[in-house]
Amino acid sequence: MNVWDELVGQEEAIRLFRAAASDARTLAHSWLITGPPGSGRSNLAYAFAAALLCRSGGCGECSDCRQVAARTHPDLSALSTERVVISIDEVRTLVTTAQFGPRVARYRVVVIEDADRMVERTSNVLLKALEEPPEGTIWVLCAPSEADLLPTIRSRVRSVRLTVPSTSDVANLIVTRTGVSFDAAERAARHAQSHVGMATRLCTNDLAASRRDETVRLALSVKNVRDAVLVAARLVEIATEDAKALTDERDALELEETRRAFGLGVGEPVPPGMRAQFRSLEEHQKRRETRSLRDGLDRILVDLSSVFRDVLLIQLRVPEGLINLEYLSDLEQLAAALAPHDALAVTDAIATARHRIAGNVSPVLALEAMMIVSTPQVAA
Repeated sequence: MNVWDELVGQEEAIRLFRAAASDARTLAHSWLITGPPGSGRSNLAYAFAAALLCRSGGCGECSDCRQVAARTHPDLSALSTERVVISIDEVRTLVTTAQFGPRVARYRVVVIEDADRMVERTSNVLLKALEEPPEGTIWVLCAPSEADLLPTIRSRVRSVRLTVPSTSDVANLIVTRTGVSFDAAERAARHAQSHVGMATRLCTNDLAASRRDETVRLALSVKNVRDAVLVAARLVEIATEDAKALTDERDALELEETRRAFGLGVGEPVPPGMRAQFRSLEEHQKRRETRSLRDGLDRILVDLSSVFRDVLLIQLRVPEGLINLEYLSDLEQLAAALAPHDALAVTDAIATARHRIAGNVSPVLALEAMMIVSTPQVAA
């Protein structure tokens, strides 16, 4: 099995990167991989890195490929963030590292996941490195779209756009990975809108699946403004619970490992000289919790978008391609209560809520305003 085998639905991009890795004449010094969440941007970036650093072009089995998979290869520098934004210090450190030539391979590869999380002044630090790249250094940036980066950054990279994998492709991959039935994998892939990571989670985590089910049912239950306000509050609770489920176990493990590293036993108080390190860990975990909550809210908004997309398809008499087939009766009732332009107005309101939450508006207020627009009583 080589490094490209688990990348689903991206055959054209894979051909491009395989050719670039094998022919220095087609190898640009900086790349930008764009595509919707779950399309495999970072997976493709690391597969490309493995192909560049592996002596066999990405065999998936040698020490180079295993080190890339573990993010420990001496000629691979990777930056991903668990914060809301990538800090300028993180990029400065990465740029400094990128100035050194490769140690054991032909190239030094630098990967930045979620490059869209850089603010303008941070992007300008990266811009200088892209303008004068050292010989043998390959930059690979990942972002949802080209528009998420500064025009000056976009002008210095070669862009590769990914497509959304088909539901069947994602389902087959999940069956291979987890061993679940194809029907369960297909349903999860459909509900996750072909987001591989989320589809896998919906298949393997009953709580995650039940939270999504509750989100959809809540959206379909709104009849008046009072319902909209109550549902908005519950949706924020669901996002908080989901974020907490994702972070609590990891936080506890990190704390245990840190205590063990400092030689502290169970229940033993932290000595004054070590408190700064534990405060730093606590601050890091709080930033990760904020990011996780934002991601949880975004997942809810994506699920709500799928509901009103289905409503619009029913109104337009397009039966194929419904995402939430299990709720067809409720969807038909909502489609009868709303006019098509009302369903479109709700999708606009969801996009507005996402923009407001990104701007630090209270999630409850943003979701309340959005849910009120979705109320048949208000639309009428």
